[in-house]
Amino acid sequence: MDLKQIAKDTAKTLQSYLTYQALRTVLAQLGETNPPLAHWLQNFSAGKIQDGEAYIEELFLEKSDLALRIMTVREHIAAEVTEFLPEMVITGIQQANMEQRRQHLERITQLSLSSPSLETERQTISDANLDNLSN
Repeated sequence: MDLKQIAKDTAKTLQSYLTYQALRTVLAQLGETNPPLAHWLQNFSAGKIQDGEAYIEELFLEKSDLALRIMTVREHIAAEVTEFLPEMVITGIQQANMEQRRQHLERITQLSLSSPSLETERQTISDANLDNLSN
């Protein structure tokens, strides 16, 4: 397990996600101030936002002012979010793991509880057969 590579991949994914959130913010702003430009940006962005850096590069070729605006918003979001993100991720994973374990335990406990009733039923039939043999 290459933890450094995992960290790099995670950072790249987070960076692309923050680019997406910055795009949403800019689209909302433009929707109020310049609807035709918002419509253009929405159409331009469709299917291109998966890789945040490639998206920004392509947007620079079309409308550099929008690329700069999205980059500025993305940087602001990153500055605000990254302060408490590590703790939130760790806590979220711990809580999700605990919930998954609880649900698993409930499932296996329910299976165990339902199995003894089948076992009791089998035992009753077996006892009845033994009684019949002894008569």
